[in-house]
Formats: sequence, C-alpha cells, structure tokens
Amino acid sequence: MNNNTRILIGFIAIKCLLQFLLLSPDYDLHRDEYLHLNQASHLAWGFQSVPPFTSWTSFLIQSLGNSVFWVKFFPTLYGVLTIYIVWKAIETLNGDRFALILGATCVLFSALLRLNTLYQPNSFDVLSWTMLYFICLKYFKTEQTKWLIIGAVVGAIGFLNKYNIVFLLMGFMPAVLVSEQRKMFLQPRLYIALLIGLIITAPNLWWQYAHGFPVAHHLKELADTQLVHVDRLGFLKSQLLFYVGSLFVILGALYALVFYKPFDRYRPFFFSFFFTLAAFLYFKAKDYYAIGIYPIYIAFGSVYVSELLKNRWQRYGQALAIALPLLLFIPIYQVAFPNKSPEYIIQHNEYYKKWGLLRWEDGKDHLLPQDFADMLGWKELAFKVDSIYATLPNQTRTLILCDNYGQAGAINYYTHRNLKAVSFSTDYLYWFDLSHRYDNLIRIKSRSDATEELTESSPFFQNSSLADSISNPYAREVGTLIFAFTGAKIDIRERIQNEIDEKK
Repeated sequence: MNNNTRILIGFIAIKCLLQFLLLSPDYDLHRDEYLHLNQASHLAWGFQSVPPFTSWTSFLIQSLGNSVFWVKFFPTLYGVLTIYIVWKAIETLNGDRFALILGATCVLFSALLRLNTLYQPNSFDVLSWTMLYFICLKYFKTEQTKWLIIGAVVGAIGFLNKYNIVFLLMGFMPAVLVSEQRKMFLQPRLYIALLIGLIITAPNLWWQYAHGFPVAHHLKELADTQLVHVDRLGFLKSQLLFYVGSLFVILGALYALVFYKPFDRYRPFFFSFFFTLAAFLYFKAKDYYAIGIYPIYIAFGSVYVSELLKNRWQRYGQALAIALPLLLFIPIYQVAFPNKSPEYIIQHNEYYKKWGLLRWEDGKDHLLPQDFADMLGWKELAFKVDSIYATLPNQTRTLILCDNYGQAGAINYYTHRNLKAVSFSTDYLYWFDLSHRYDNLIRIKSRSDATEELTESSPFFQNSSLADSISNPYAREVGTLIFAFTGAKIDIRERIQNEIDEKK
C-alpha cells in the first residue's frame, strides 16, 4: 500500500466518523426518510415521489435489520465514493499528492457532510453527477468509446435514482456542441450508448406512462407549494455557501479550463458549468439540486492550484490552501447540522436567522430549521398510535389513516405492533388494502386541518373520540391530533376509494 492510498483511507475514515458525530440523539429520522424506507415493502419500477433506485437500497436496509445505523450508512457510503471519484479524477489529470489532499479536503468539508446525514436520493444524485462528469473526463482524455457505454449506464442509473440528472445533460450536451469536442457526436457508439441508456430506463418510463405520469402531478404540486417560494438570487447565494472553503479552487478550475493549456481538451466543462446553472435558474430549482455540479471542478481546480504553488512559497501556500476549507467550515459546523439540541438553537435564534436557516419552504421564519423540525415528534406519534390501537376492539379491522407521508412512514417504522398506516399523500395512495371491511379508524390529522374531523366522521361510527396529540413543542407536527373511531356503521371503503381516485 503506497502513501497516497493511506492518505485516501485516512480521509475516508474521517468522513465516516464525522457523519456519525454530526447527528444528535435528540432527533428522530427525517420525514422523507420514512417514506423512502417504506418503499422497500412496495417494490415497483416507479413511485410518485421518486424513481425506483432508492427503494432497492431501502430493501437492502430492511434485509439488514432496518436499524438507524444502516439508514445512515448508505448516504455516508455515497459521500465516501464521491471523495474517491474526485481523487481518481485528480489522478487522471496527473495531479500530485498535494492536489489529491486539497481535492479531498475541499469535498470533505463541504455541504456534502450535511447532505450525507439524510437518507434521501440526493447523496446518490451527487455521486451520479460526479461519476458521469468523471467518465466524460476519461473520454476526452483517451477518446476510448468504451467510456460512452459506461457513461450511458451510469447516467441511466442516476436517472433511476433522481430525475435531477437531466439537468446535467441539459448543461453538458450544448457545452460539447460549442467546443471542439463536438466530434463526439460523430461516434456511432454514442448512439449505441444512448440506446443502452434508454433500455435501462425503459421500465421506469413505462411505469410512468401506465400510471398517467404521476411525476408530472408531483412536479406541479412541488412548483405550487415549494418552488413558488424559490428566489433566484437566493439560489445563487446558496451556491457560494455549499463549498465556501473551496471557492478559490472552483474559480481556479473555471480559469484553468479556459487558459491552462493542459486542460484544453476539457473545455466543455467550462461552458457546462454556466449552462447547467442557467437551466436550474430558469426552472427555479431548489438550491441543493445543484450540489452535484461542483466536485469535478474541485478536481480540476486542485490540480491547477497545485501547479500555481510550485515555487518558493509552496510550503506556506499549500498549508493555507488546505487550511481554508476547514477554517471556513467551522462556523457552518456550528449551525448547519442537527448536532445541537432544539433548546440550544432557540437560545441562539438570532445567529441561525442571520444565516437564513430558519426560513422554511413557506417563505417564513420559524423556531428551528425546517429539516430539524422535520426530525422531531415521530417516535412520540408512533408510540401513541400503538397505545391507542391496543385499546380497540377488532384490532385487525383497523385502518390507520394519516394526513401526510411523514406520519404514515414514521408509524410504520417505529411501531411495535406491525401497524400499516396509509395516507392520501404521494406513494401511499397506491398502498391501501381495501380487500376487507374496516370496523375502526385511527385518524391522524395535522393541526391546521383537524377542526372538523369529529363532526365529519363521527356519524359513520358508533364511538368517536380525540384520543391524543403530538406534544413536542419543537416538532413541525406539534399539535397533530389522533382521533379514534370504532364500530363503523357503513363500509368506509367506498369513501376511501373515491378519495384515492380524486387524488391520483
């Protein structure tokens, strides 16, 4: 084992250690994580919320015991592989040891530490972007057409993970066309590669077609409820923060891709950077969608900075370059991770507010960052539903109906009674079991929608009560109510089916 390999292993070890230290036990899993984990029990070639890749990982997590360790292991793994790909890119660009260390440092102390704390498609999405860019780099250097085939496979898998990778193609393809690398489009293997990619993604595309393209409904809902609050200037400001300690490296990469002769063949990467950001801005995408752009530019920039520092100031310049990502990351470490208790955050609200971390998707400031508030109250909900369920007659004929996917997923993850909660939200629309009658209904209603639940549902049951609620004051779900209805007077399946049809 050579010294470079030992250094890489050291970075991987630090990455793994940090990912598990950055999570406070005060928090549960995030609401999105429960949805993705629940998909393991309903494997399909597509879902309303995401493509199928995440469900395959969830099935593996379920097979390994479904513990929090394994839930957090996979985003950490994808983060480790991102560092590894950047390392290999620097080697491909003939970077020296300092360039390798600088590149790994910049990727390590970045927004990826935050991204990799959550089990969502985003971690693998960044890895997919980095891998696809790396494959393009390899093709431009060697002109071996095998890289086109490999790129098609990687791109297709990235597409099956998150459709966000389409933005990469939107930015990179025109960038190739305006450069000397446009000759790539004359390669017959390129079109064979595209066909292979289409074959790999075809099952998911067919699933979307067969189900009336639910992704279109999901995107419209996203645009109406979340993207409408996206500020384009805010999007650009966020880009500066994601890799704040690495800005000089990324800017160095953009300069080098135009003026540094050894990078001439990689010129499409310069144009792609701006084309891709322009596409994100045009569609008012969320700021974190663009995180996958930057790791490959860190590879280019690290090699160029290393060349710049090969003079008598080398020792001092290299020390400063490596220290900068870490030093600028320290203040972000203080506020951007769920490593502080809710009480601590509330005591330092003004500091968090200055960073814009208290603004939620509704455009308003709240007590906690939205992601943190989305990691509270779930165990409490599941425990209380379990307790209510235990008091009901004819327990096996109980429908547990929630207002949103977070509630349903959390109950299904934490339950000790093997409960199967459902919702009219996202993928749960397809997971109702209406094969038998229900005598009881446990209804979980968000505080804002709960006022008329007893009035509307009581006539259909012999007994009705407000059984409990979520009391955690810091949870986004605080005040969510749990109603219990027993002794159904009608077959409620028809009403449920009508609601499902209306939502689809």
